[in-house]
Amino acid sequence: MNLPLSGDRLWADLMEMAKIGGTPKGGCNRQALTDLDAEGRKLLESWCAAIGLTPTVDAFGNMGFLRPGRDPSRKPVAIGSHLDTQPTGGKFDGVLGVLTGLEVLRALHEAGVETEAPLLLINWTNEEGARFSPPMMGSGTAMGIFTAAETLARTDRDGFTFGEELARIGYAGAEALPDFDAYFEVHIEQGPVLEREEISVGVVTHALCQAWYEVTVHGEDAHGGSAMAGRRDAMVGAAELIAAIERIALTTLTPAGEPGRGTVGRLLVTPDSRNVVPSKIWFSVDMRHSDEQALAAMGEALRAEGAAIAARRHLEIEVEDFWISPLVQFDPALVGHVRTAAQRLGISYREMPTAIGHDAVYVARQRPATMIFTPCHGGISHNEAESITPAWAEAALRVLAEAVIAAAGPK
Repeated sequence: MNLPLSGDRLWADLMEMAKIGGTPKGGCNRQALTDLDAEGRKLLESWCAAIGLTPTVDAFGNMGFLRPGRDPSRKPVAIGSHLDTQPTGGKFDGVLGVLTGLEVLRALHEAGVETEAPLLLINWTNEEGARFSPPMMGSGTAMGIFTAAETLARTDRDGFTFGEELARIGYAGAEALPDFDAYFEVHIEQGPVLEREEISVGVVTHALCQAWYEVTVHGEDAHGGSAMAGRRDAMVGAAELIAAIERIALTTLTPAGEPGRGTVGRLLVTPDSRNVVPSKIWFSVDMRHSDEQALAAMGEALRAEGAAIAARRHLEIEVEDFWISPLVQFDPALVGHVRTAAQRLGISYREMPTAIGHDAVYVARQRPATMIFTPCHGGISHNEAESITPAWAEAALRVLAEAVIAAAGPK
């Protein structure tokens, strides 16, 4: 279908949204449920109102914008992602998925094309998990993975609760989003594969499994000038375990030889003084793998390494489960629509998994869903240097439009 899709307009929208929370290094700091998040939401609302979409905001701040279809008995085909960012995030992570969806709806509006099924644009709340953890909280709660009570009670580092901040910025809604039976999400790859292989689009078939842990190492305070012998230094024990996490990830292989992934992203020191041997270290652990048994083995190895270090250094090491996401397969029919769209348009593509959590992963546990990846320079993301090209964005836009129309059906 020859829709008036505009890559230039999509790019202009991306740059306009990037001004909200823009950072000196060219990135974005628009964390969930901040005043800047509210400002980004209002801009999206204005764009959606201009093409007559009907808005809905649910109790977790998830925003939906509905375009009616010719057959009101059909559930909508949804397109979505998120507007919130990391503290030093980029312009495209999440935002690209929302604004490509908006551009598809604009083009349909301008062409006067009516789909059989309604279409629904979604902005999910707190996908990043930067301010309130865990991530993907809005989509996870909407899909029944988290309870409403636990989500609304989550606190940030300053003690503010999710529910309080949602109400403060004016996005504590009262209605559920319209139910939908198909979901598409465009996202930057956040990896180097597509760029390295000079491929324009990733057809995402499944999501790797993930497990997050919280580790606390207990030692004993001591003066920095005390003798090294006999110390119960929590920092040294933590450092040894953190180094082991890299080794565990690299040596836990699938039968095909694929390694896992291991990351320590946060670390807190007690008493946090220059001349005191730390008595307690807390840190986060993020483990991922393409094989659920391998991921479980990584967690077992983490606990075994912790026990061995604790015994050797006379420490106490606690490893607590925090969050897990199982291996998730995307819907074969929707994956097929994306694949066929790329083929029809003559856009280069490859099939691939995602190693990264996205709202689509939670949605896929309850509804048919899939994803479309664009390349990103150097695979850099969650970084102010994150960048893509207008051509990459437009290729994803055109594939998305074809796939959505195939799922929703034109008149």
